[in-house]
Amino acid sequence: MRFRTGRAWSVLLLVALAAGFTTAVEAATPRRKASRAGIHRTAPAARRATRHTARRRARRPPPGGVYARSAIVLDPSSGRVLFEKNAGRSVPIASLTKLMTALVFLEQTPELSRSAEVTRAELTGGGHTRLRRGEFVTLRDLLHMSLMCSDNVATRVLVRESGMAPEDFLARMNKKANELDMPDTRFVEFTGLDVRDVSTAIDVARLLRAAADNDLIREVSTTLHYNFRSDAYQHQVANTNRLLYNRHMEIIGGKTGFIRESGYCLATWIRTQGRDIIAVVLGAPTNATRFADVVRLVQRTLSGSPPG
Repeated sequence: MRFRTGRAWSVLLLVALAAGFTTAVEAATPRRKASRAGIHRTAPAARRATRHTARRRARRPPPGGVYARSAIVLDPSSGRVLFEKNAGRSVPIASLTKLMTALVFLEQTPELSRSAEVTRAELTGGGHTRLRRGEFVTLRDLLHMSLMCSDNVATRVLVRESGMAPEDFLARMNKKANELDMPDTRFVEFTGLDVRDVSTAIDVARLLRAAADNDLIREVSTTLHYNFRSDAYQHQVANTNRLLYNRHMEIIGGKTGFIRESGYCLATWIRTQGRDIIAVVLGAPTNATRFADVVRLVQRTLSGSPPG
């Protein structure tokens, strides 16, 4: 009997201990959950605040007011520099090269209504294009594709159809750069795909001034949309210069450019409030930034405020 009583007490003791342990666990668990819940409630708000602060800082222009690595604002009538940032630094200029290619091509007085065939040679390594092998396209249409949407294949066909050997065409591009007082400019290729096509912001401004003096280049480079039909396909070309949509500016000429090594580039001649201004930005971090940089520079130039 004594054995059974002792055993009963042992069982009761174990039950009591278990109950106490469970109660302690249950008592502690809500506090931990509450603590974790508090963490989850505050973390998203903190993350949102951090992101908001980062976005505000990103929207704030850097010293000088220009995100691009190089920039210049030029008075085209006098040649006077109104603003510059690293304007003499030689850098890759991507498809801004095509302004010089177009100038040299048109010097040869080509018959623009003549059609040319797109071949494998132009398509190989030419990047994105809507042109197809064996397609026949007029030189005028190819010029629109080259200057409006930077089509490398179209540009290569133009050079082939210029009547000049490629090495002679390239030599003429570099000679014309010297004639236009572009001492820090060098071309090794016709489209700007090669990083060794280099120039400076001030040289590009001089190039644009010469290119925009050509009536046809001025007309093509300021065309918003261009539709044409080749021998086999219908094409629609849209201009990559977003400033053409700005109602407060008249664009006299311009060209965009981009490869990874150059960043986003833009050269444009703007007429606004009775003034002509050439603005060039090289090495902008994003597509939108290059246009915002130019608009900000023009606004501050017109207001007489120093950029920054």
